[in-house]
Amino acid sequence: MTKMTKGKGSSEPIDLVVSIVGRGRLGPLPHKQYRSSPTVKREIFAAALSALVWETEALSHMFTSQPIGFVSSPYKNTSEIPKGLGVKHEADGVLKILPEFEPGLTDIEGFSHLFVIWEFDRSPREELRGADLLASPPSDNRQHGVFATRSPRRPNPIGLTAVELRRREGIELHVRGVDMVDGTPILDIKPYLSSIPSERLRRGWLAEAEARQR
Repeated sequence: MTKMTKGKGSSEPIDLVVSIVGRGRLGPLPHKQYRSSPTVKREIFAAALSALVWETEALSHMFTSQPIGFVSSPYKNTSEIPKGLGVKHEADGVLKILPEFEPGLTDIEGFSHLFVIWEFDRSPREELRGADLLASPPSDNRQHGVFATRSPRRPNPIGLTAVELRRREGIELHVRGVDMVDGTPILDIKPYLSSIPSERLRRGWLAEAEARQR
């Protein structure tokens, strides 16, 4: 059996626990000089165990997404999709729903517009933290938080598009306003409903960028 020795640059077991679990999950920790105390060690190990148990239970309740259909779009790659200030998405496309989900389309033709929730399936899978959460949208020369943009580079690669429902043909929804590439997986569809008056809506940095363009 190999005996672990403490040398230059090595860590105490308690420091390894902190690094593995993550300092943010454990909250404020005692200064290193106090961590040799058996009582403090027990408290830190107990907090680490509690954090790991909580995270394991939380992850066990997370759902795994599955496509309910796929988008038929005139855009074969992202470079073809119009971008920038004042752009209008008026391309026609078809939401092709899988047959097993057809009952879920009952009465959908009564709505004029729909929200389509879809997956950026061609975006690289990566863990985004810190500065990675800043995006540079094509409509502005300034960086903005990814949650204030429609950037495809997101912690969870989910997109949202509002489309006009032109007609339904069985499991096919013919729509106008697609901004997804052909073959994009559809995760969900919801009727477009809003009770917020237009005068109460703000457009944030987009309004500022448009003002600078004038």
